[in-house]
Amino acid sequence: MDVVIRQEGCAGRITLNRPQALNAVTHAMCLEIEKALEAWRADDGITRIVIDAMGERAFSAGGDIAEMYATGMAGDYGYGRKFWRDEYRLNAKLFEYPKPIVSFLQGFTMGGGVGIGCHARHRIVGETAQVAMPECGIGLVPDVGGSLILAKAPGRTGEYLALTTTRLGPTDAIFAGFADLFVPEAGWEALKKALCASEDTSPISQAAMPPPDGALKTLQADIERCFAGERLGDIARALKADKTDFAAGAFKQIQRNAPLSMAAAVEMIHRLRGSGGIRQALEMEYRFTHRAMEHGDFLEGIRAAIIDKDRAPKWRHLGPEAVPSIDVSKMLMPLGAEALRFEEEETG
Repeated sequence: MDVVIRQEGCAGRITLNRPQALNAVTHAMCLEIEKALEAWRADDGITRIVIDAMGERAFSAGGDIAEMYATGMAGDYGYGRKFWRDEYRLNAKLFEYPKPIVSFLQGFTMGGGVGIGCHARHRIVGETAQVAMPECGIGLVPDVGGSLILAKAPGRTGEYLALTTTRLGPTDAIFAGFADLFVPEAGWEALKKALCASEDTSPISQAAMPPPDGALKTLQADIERCFAGERLGDIARALKADKTDFAAGAFKQIQRNAPLSMAAAVEMIHRLRGSGGIRQALEMEYRFTHRAMEHGDFLEGIRAAIIDKDRAPKWRHLGPEAVPSIDVSKMLMPLGAEALRFEEEETG
């Protein structure tokens, strides 16, 4: 089974079980998790949910996009769009769930893994945590509700993380808002057992410890100076003009990623900052992902990174300063009748 769902004591347990695939989330797994959450919602015998994953390398390195690529290359965009609709509906349910959810995030937690693990009420990271939103590198935007986390990150940290796709260790993940507490991984199994037996979630605070040193907080002055631009082009010009090692490194990173995706990510974060909610974030993300195969760089990004692995994508725009505002507007326009809905779809 790709996801193991069961009850232990007073806890509903969800365990991602594809360690050989770094627990990449499939469409079927999303539907199974959603079904379990709905069943447990009104079950008085379940007082909290615990989400974890098998294997040491990853909680989940993202969504399983092989089928999306295959169908998209054949001109069928329907499968990918349905996957994203169902996945985003699950992300909203996790965020809004009335009972406490506790997630344990080891190793890689990226993309779709963020959508499963980082909307929990109590998000626990250990010493191996590597959290990231790498979507701009494959022609998407930070999605699965990740755009909201980035919009709420301190200062301009959200823009920095979206555009550079930087990986965050445990302390930096907590600082940026992707996690809450650090618990050494040697103590995770004991904590999970305590959560299944306890009347409340107090074992979490009792197990938490000060995290190791991180780097993100010390970079805040650099980030504020270089990533405050209104548009992607403004940020790129600021980085080029700033004669520091930080700026040079950041500019090198953003040159690798899809310009259209980065420009849209900046716009999304700015729209959400201060007043955005999870449904607004997901609905706006879906505007982009709905169009990403046909009008964006997603298929080319997957080809270069995963299929051919040549790391030489041919993006639609020549660089971060070459994306007209109208192109961003077209990707983020309302979808009308095709807009994301948060009710389960009828199956005929």
